Amino acid sequence: MLEPILFCWSGGKDSAMALYTLLQQNSVSIASLLTTVTEGYNRISMHGVRRELLHRQAASLRLPLHEVFIPTQCVNAIYEARMEEALRRYLSQGIHRVAFGDIFLEELRLYREQNLARVEMQALFPIWKRDTRDLVGEFRALGFRSIVVCVDSKVLDPSFAGRELDASFFENLPPNVDPCGENGEFHTFVFDGPIFAHPVRFTLGEIAEHNSFVFRDLLPKELPKEA
Repeated sequence: MLEPILFCWSGGKDSAMALYTLLQQNSVSIASLLTTVTEGYNRISMHGVRRELLHRQAASLRLPLHEVFIPTQCVNAIYEARMEEALRRYLSQGIHRVAFGDIFLEELRLYREQNLARVEMQALFPIWKRDTRDLVGEFRALGFRSIVVCVDSKVLDPSFAGRELDASFFENLPPNVDPCGENGEFHTFVFDGPIFAHPVRFTLGEIAEHNSFVFRDLLPKELPKEA
C-alpha cells in the first residue's frame, strides 16, 4: 500500500521538481496539495499568482488542493495556527509526513520540522541538497516550463519578471543569483511538464511593485471549448 503524503505546493519550479521526484519513488501517493493563499488578494502567498491559475494547476496535476488562507502582513503566530489546523485535519486521516520543495536553507528546514513535530508529523525534502544548477538543468530536460512571477529588485533586475526559464534566462542570470532563486531572488509559476495532463494556459498581465518586489501578473486564458 502506498503511503499518503501531504505536499506543500507553491506553484513554482522547486515544488514541481520535488513532486516529480517524490512520484518517481512509486512508494507514496499525494493525498493533497497544500497552498497558502493571501486573503483579499486571492493569490498564492509570496508568488502573487491568481487562485484560478492555482486551481488549474491542481486540475492538470489531477490532485486535490487544500488552500490555507492567511491575512496580508501575516505574523508567524497566525500562519502557524492556520497551518496547524490544516495539518491536524490530515493527521486525523492517517497522514504523518508532509513534503516540501526546499533545497538548502537550513533555518527554514528546521522551522518546518519544529512546527510539524508539534502535531506529531514529519517533514520530507525530496530535493534537499541538490546542486541548484543541476536541478534546473534536469527541470528543463524533463520538459517542465515555468515563468518568473516575482522578482526581488534588490538583487535581480525587474526585467526578469515575466520571463520564461529558458536557456537565455540562465545565460543572463547574474552569477550572484542562485539558479533556483533559493534565496528568494525570484519566484516562478510552472505551467507545463511531465506531471501535468495539459499545459496551464495564461497570458501576461500588468507589472506591479510592492516594496522591493516586482510582480508580473498572469491572466488565466479562456479554456478551449469541448467539441
